[in-house]
Amino acid sequence: MNQSVPPTAPARWDWMVLTLIGVSTIGLLSAVTEWTARRLFSSESRVALQNCVVIDDPQTGGRGIPNSICREKSPESPMVVYEFNGCGHRAGIPCGPKPEGTLRIVMTGSSFAMGARVQREKSFAALLPEELSRTCGRPVQLYNESLEWSYTHGTALRFKEVLAAGPDLILWIVTPGDVERAPVVVATVAPDPGPDRGLSLSAKAWQRAKAALATKSVGVALSEVFGRTRTALLLRHYVYRYESPSRYLESFLQGGDEVVGEYKAELSSHWQDLMRQVDSDAADMEARARAAGVPFVATMLPSEPQAFMIAAGRWPPGYDPYKLSADLRAIVEGYGGTYVDILPELRDLKDPAQYFFPVDGHLNDAGHALLAALLAKQLTAGAVPLLKAAGGARSAAARGI
Repeated sequence: MNQSVPPTAPARWDWMVLTLIGVSTIGLLSAVTEWTARRLFSSESRVALQNCVVIDDPQTGGRGIPNSICREKSPESPMVVYEFNGCGHRAGIPCGPKPEGTLRIVMTGSSFAMGARVQREKSFAALLPEELSRTCGRPVQLYNESLEWSYTHGTALRFKEVLAAGPDLILWIVTPGDVERAPVVVATVAPDPGPDRGLSLSAKAWQRAKAALATKSVGVALSEVFGRTRTALLLRHYVYRYESPSRYLESFLQGGDEVVGEYKAELSSHWQDLMRQVDSDAADMEARARAAGVPFVATMLPSEPQAFMIAAGRWPPGYDPYKLSADLRAIVEGYGGTYVDILPELRDLKDPAQYFFPVDGHLNDAGHALLAALLAKQLTAGAVPLLKAAGGARSAAARGI
């Protein structure tokens, strides 16, 4: 009678081989994923934008370098050309007097208004005057004096440039991010780390891991190193893009007050201090505009979380996506300016995510086109006499875009 032979336990060498195969497989999959992510989300800075902007002058705030050209590709955007005219503005036109018979709007603000991450001709700064000209029945020119890293106080410091451009009307663009950084004048832009330059991917990862481990726990260090990989960017990009609005908001609103405080129904003392800075900057700019006899108009552009909340028509208790806009309206109108509100127009959006770069958070081409239409609709609705729609004229926004 044959007796079955009991299975023998794997030898130590077998366990070592199995472990090596498992680790190698994980490493190979990780390498392939990172390689793929780097192809999908490549970045290139031939002459990075910060090389065309003075960002470290506390007396003037940020200012563009006249007649400079920079090309930059962020991971989620195409290669973008930033070309500054003789006055250091990404205006798309030379600085100087406006054409005869043209109404000139001078726009000021930070990165959203400048058109960061998109070609200038795709930005709402380029699209808006075309729509306004059709609606108003007269030539309208928009001279864009906006600059990335120029938040509300930096914009106020640079306001003499706005007046020097000879405006018939001033348009101040504000975002929640501008309020978050309202007092910032000297921007911080991290260059490529010197020790990393020229190293392979594995060598860079090892250098960064050693630096992180020197001051942090193993878990925190590994999380920090992974967060700087393209794989992490790929995961965040597709999670943010295709996640349901409710799940997106749930994860976003788990941040602390510095991240989500601008969306609270009751602002914390920190955010109240920031709004006081905005109030001071608005008072300064509006007083100078009034002295020059130039109408001053302001609006708030939405961040991605604001757009999600407004489009969904609901938000968690204790939050209010309209709060910051309402406070800005009170400030601007309190000093005699005009406020136009485009946020209620976002209630009809079907998919807010399609208008933003998911991880970066800036507007993409579709977002700029949308805001050009919404701004044209509100600016010509009657609140701004100079831009009142001509008889029978209707903007594309009013036709339902």
